[in-house]
Amino acid sequence: MQSLSEQAYTDLRDRIVRLEFAPGDVLREDALQERLALGRTPIREALQRLAREHFITVIPRRGMFVSGIDVSELSMLFETRTVLEPYAARLAAARGTDDHWTRMQGALDAVASATGNEDLMRIDRLGHEIMWEAASNRFLVDTLDMLYAQSDRLWHLYLSEVADMSHAVDEHGEIMDALRASDSERAGDLMEEHIRSFDAQIRAAVTERLESPLAG
Repeated sequence: MQSLSEQAYTDLRDRIVRLEFAPGDVLREDALQERLALGRTPIREALQRLAREHFITVIPRRGMFVSGIDVSELSMLFETRTVLEPYAARLAAARGTDDHWTRMQGALDAVASATGNEDLMRIDRLGHEIMWEAASNRFLVDTLDMLYAQSDRLWHLYLSEVADMSHAVDEHGEIMDALRASDSERAGDLMEEHIRSFDAQIRAAVTERLESPLAG
């Protein structure tokens, strides 16, 4: 069961990722307490954690703001995921159980009832989460969870209305086959391709946005 602090963190981060709280928005503790129906302490603890993870920025004597996403930091985000996600896949192939792969198959089966990109993105995330769990390394899970959330926010900023997530979800089927077969090297290679493909889509969308005559 989640603590109140964890509930506040999960809720606030989800709102930031989905752009309910957009880059530059001011976050006030009293307003958040009322909105989330939680007390001051869990809200404050959640905000401190979000600040450490660069989702919010604290400026002394001015307040707290939802952090922007610096385009120059895209390379750092994806180069980190490109190293850690394949490593997690290799661990998962060695440590995962039939229960993990049955659950992953169930998640992928939900594609048939998906009604749009938001549904497909949730399936993509669940595929990653099950793989992280199978890797059995909580420090790796915590880091990848944060990195995925930052990538998810980029997706909502640049791709949610134009990208077709069906191909990305299809890639999970191949990854799952390698995981189920305990083929660590193939699982890692496929996951690296999966991350690089997403990175390429984001970069293309950002470039198009910056080059648009309406930009700025």
